Amino acid sequence: MRYARLDEECGGDEDFRTEVESTIRKLLESQKTDILSNDYEKAIPVHYRLVELLGRGGMAEVFRAKDARLDRSVAIKFLNSEFRKDPERMRRFNQEARAVSALNHPNIIVIHDVGENEGIQFIVTEFVDGETLTARINRGSMTLNESVEIAIQIASALAASHKAGIVHRDIKPDNVMIRRDGVVKVLDFGLAKESIDPALSAVDANAATLDKALTSPGLILGTPQYMSPE
Repeated sequence: MRYARLDEECGGDEDFRTEVESTIRKLLESQKTDILSNDYEKAIPVHYRLVELLGRGGMAEVFRAKDARLDRSVAIKFLNSEFRKDPERMRRFNQEARAVSALNHPNIIVIHDVGENEGIQFIVTEFVDGETLTARINRGSMTLNESVEIAIQIASALAASHKAGIVHRDIKPDNVMIRRDGVVKVLDFGLAKESIDPALSAVDANAATLDKALTSPGLILGTPQYMSPE
């Protein structure tokens, strides 16, 4: 019925129809975001106020929020509703918080808080004012110096996580943010795994270690086009 009405109103003008469909999709998406925001606002501590949706992935939504207590912007990641009853997804979501909290490095995202309320899990991190490496690549070619500087910072972050016995396992441009001042931040340790190599097991005794049982033998995790051949 909706499509028949569109055909009638657009009179065969395909460009106009495409524009109308795009507007409808955006409206429906914004309504969905408003509903989600209301649910999420009830779940987080009262000193946080959601400001805008930053991104939505297969497992979580991320919002920019205002921390009224400390007068700063933060990012809050919420586990998608369809995964809240999935024990494996919940473990991986909580694993990300444990993994990052065990690390202290200028090129790794900082976690401020983690919690659960009314069945909604959330992680509060620093807000990175910048763009993903994907967005930077899409903007145009990068100089050799810029590329090398970004690579050095990513490598430094991974070296620190490996030294702490944590392997990221999903490094890709979407999981790397570049601040406006050029500082790189590695994000999304949701697939991270504690190394079983004693040489890499230097995790602080006070930090929660990761559950080695989260990965089954032979299970392949990560983004295929960014995985190493081995």
